[in-house]
Amino acid sequence: MFLLASLFFLKAMPLDMPQAESYLVTESSGRMHLEDRYDELDLWTSHAVLGRWLDDSGRLFTVARLHEVAPEKSSSMTREKYTANIVTPKKKELRVRDLGISKLSPFPLPEKPIAPRMPIRGFKEVQYFHGTNTTSVVAAFLPEENPYWYLAIWDILPEDDFEVAIETFEEKFLGEWDEIIKRDLRSEKKVEEPKKQKRAKKLALSEKELLRRDAALSVTNYPSWNVRNAKEFTILDNLQRDSAFITTLTNELGLMREKYAETIPSPIDGTNVLAIARIFKTRGEYLDALEVNDIEGMEWSAAYWSSKRRELVAYLPDEGATKLLKTIRHEAFHQYLAYASSMISASPWFNEGYAQYFEEGPAGPSFVDPCDLVVMADTNLPAIFMMDYDEFYAGTDMERRLKYRLALSVAYFIEKGAPKIAREPFKNLKRDYMSSLLRNRDMRKATSDAFGSDENFKRFIAEWKKFWQAM
Repeated sequence: MFLLASLFFLKAMPLDMPQAESYLVTESSGRMHLEDRYDELDLWTSHAVLGRWLDDSGRLFTVARLHEVAPEKSSSMTREKYTANIVTPKKKELRVRDLGISKLSPFPLPEKPIAPRMPIRGFKEVQYFHGTNTTSVVAAFLPEENPYWYLAIWDILPEDDFEVAIETFEEKFLGEWDEIIKRDLRSEKKVEEPKKQKRAKKLALSEKELLRRDAALSVTNYPSWNVRNAKEFTILDNLQRDSAFITTLTNELGLMREKYAETIPSPIDGTNVLAIARIFKTRGEYLDALEVNDIEGMEWSAAYWSSKRRELVAYLPDEGATKLLKTIRHEAFHQYLAYASSMISASPWFNEGYAQYFEEGPAGPSFVDPCDLVVMADTNLPAIFMMDYDEFYAGTDMERRLKYRLALSVAYFIEKGAPKIAREPFKNLKRDYMSSLLRNRDMRKATSDAFGSDENFKRFIAEWKKFWQAM
């Protein structure tokens, strides 16, 4: 009964986007742009896996379509290169099919697959690849009137009866493929690439548009998930289709990204950058995604920016949209700065300071509490400028809060106080910081270069104190 229920009462578990590795490319014209490269196998997997679903007991069900030849030896490449090199396998090429199965199977393939006890209506062929394993059902199947092999992997629990699992899989998944699953995985006509997509290949989609397309594909087989596109970002969410929050977020992200770029300009051409945000409806789904994707240490969070996956991930808290918007503005700044700095780690005083600065909106905070700032800064402020993230996050909660307050106070001073100083001695501080960070790939060197000299740094501290003492 539990196995039967697990095939019908499942929560959608979309894959995270493939991990990216950034390269800063300088063209002959001097123009710089960010080039993301991916493990070829990650790109293949993101295209092959049509969906994953998790039941309440932890059984994970995965369905894939083997419609692209899997790489035998993976290499690093851009999406453009991967797309240009896609090869479609023929259904009789069983070696190619088995290569794809081996990339997704949780264990090595047996020497020979096993056929079902009886032929299953609606399929030309069904083969099992779990061998002597009894922890996962692994089945490849070729539906009638279909050019592709599919793969299903059902990770069951130690206490489940494996033979019962096989019977349930055949009767309730394969036996009702058309009625239950195929409407989610789309009919074969829709499985084929849309005409627009075929034309797009000929027109050579940019990395940005390929990323946008793949982000949409990552949730296309989950009816509860939506895709909202804007010029510089794509939002994936499983909120209500007419969610007022998503409308607000779409407008907000557009305004915020413009303000981030205006406040912290980057020498990198960012026109080919796409920001992706994934918003879960509930905290439980958010935590499930953390667990399935092996992300540790973020269980306390409401949102995070994954620089490797190039995703801003969040959930809608019970308190509603106001708190989440504040959190997303914070994380979206981290996202912007990561792209603006070619994924080179910026100093926490700079990164966390400005992320807090923008939490209230494009204009920055209307008020920052000056209480005890100057007193506490005497022994702490000079030090935070040279801290890395381990040092910045270290200590008690009170010590961390102080460091965050000081970082915010620095950003606020740079924006609101420094421009009023005669001759604006710190006018180019942000520009020099970003330029040095890209050139030297060293956050401490970038801080030193931004201030220029010890004398100028001491003057900055003195002017900062004067500003907050007057508040």
